[in-house]
Amino acid sequence: MDDSEPPAEGPPPEALAGFFRVTEITAENGRLQYYGEPLVGGQRLERRLWPVFRDRGYEVRLTSEPRQDPLTGVETGGSRYVLVATPRSTGIDGVPWRNLLFAALTVLTTLYAGARWYGSVRGFGEFLDAPLDVLAGWPFSLAVLFVLGVHELGHYALSRYHGVDASLPYFIPLPNVIGTMGAVIRMRGRMPDRKTLFDIGVAGPLAGLVAACTVTIVGLHLEPVTEPVIPIAFNYPPLIQAIAALTGQQLGYGSGTIVNPVVFAGWVGMFVTFLNLIPVGQLDGGHLVRAMVGKRHETVGALVPAALFGLAAYLYYVREAAFNAVFLWVLWGVFSLGIAYAGPATPIYDDALDAKRTALGLVTFVLGALCFTPVPFELVVP
Repeated sequence: MDDSEPPAEGPPPEALAGFFRVTEITAENGRLQYYGEPLVGGQRLERRLWPVFRDRGYEVRLTSEPRQDPLTGVETGGSRYVLVATPRSTGIDGVPWRNLLFAALTVLTTLYAGARWYGSVRGFGEFLDAPLDVLAGWPFSLAVLFVLGVHELGHYALSRYHGVDASLPYFIPLPNVIGTMGAVIRMRGRMPDRKTLFDIGVAGPLAGLVAACTVTIVGLHLEPVTEPVIPIAFNYPPLIQAIAALTGQQLGYGSGTIVNPVVFAGWVGMFVTFLNLIPVGQLDGGHLVRAMVGKRHETVGALVPAALFGLAAYLYYVREAAFNAVFLWVLWGVFSLGIAYAGPATPIYDDALDAKRTALGLVTFVLGALCFTPVPFELVVP
């Protein structure tokens, strides 16, 4: 493209005047690149130019790349600034085959896990002999997928509401005791402000928690089942215990009998809610804290790994808990230490959050705390 010719669909160079001096414009695979020199600081530049590009259907980000000889392509030293404008989309582009494939695989793995909890399949060998027996696990599978799906669709719905580009949920299949590693969505768009960051971040935990409570209530009213041959026992967080007390249902039965596995699906939803609300990095809790306290989130993020390592030490030295619980929180301590450096999404306009949203954020963290138990599960030794 000629250096002086603006792309027909992108903003012309004069629309950037006073903030960015354009020397060259290129287009590749629908992406526009404006090379030149910033005339103001990077943060102020993005705040002023973001609406200019957004009105034309683009997300824009300031970056730099090594200078190259135009003939040989050899790096000549130094770098040059470039505004990278990516087409903005909040809809579904075609059939989401990858999402559907992962969802189908997760249906299979959660059916298998549910069938083991219901006792219709006791191992992979039995599954190979009678694969249709896994269909007995459909109540557990449906409940788990419902809870995880509602959580991620909460994020997705608010992303669409605020016009932020996000993918549909990706379910993660894994042949473990619950049949999955959860679900995620990819946030591809920029966060305009703290309000948007908060709304998208809080929607998932609150929606997922409503789904988890609903599933737990349903499960508590279903018939108990014969204890399966699975060497693991789940401990109930305060919220499940409160639901059981309010509904007058039992969480414990006689020897050889357990609650219906649908209750465990509710447990999964609450455990996922607590983990997601850990206030660090790209987790929902990290986004909420960033929206609520601004740049002071770095102080909170620095304390999180220490708190998780401290919990692991308490369980090991004071509670003398099983190794699996200690290892779980050490693992999450290491994970939070890593994602703390990446930090949460940075809003373009960093104005303070309103009081109502701040209060809702505090309530959300309290609800997340009610989903916590120091030893979530224990390995059962025969």
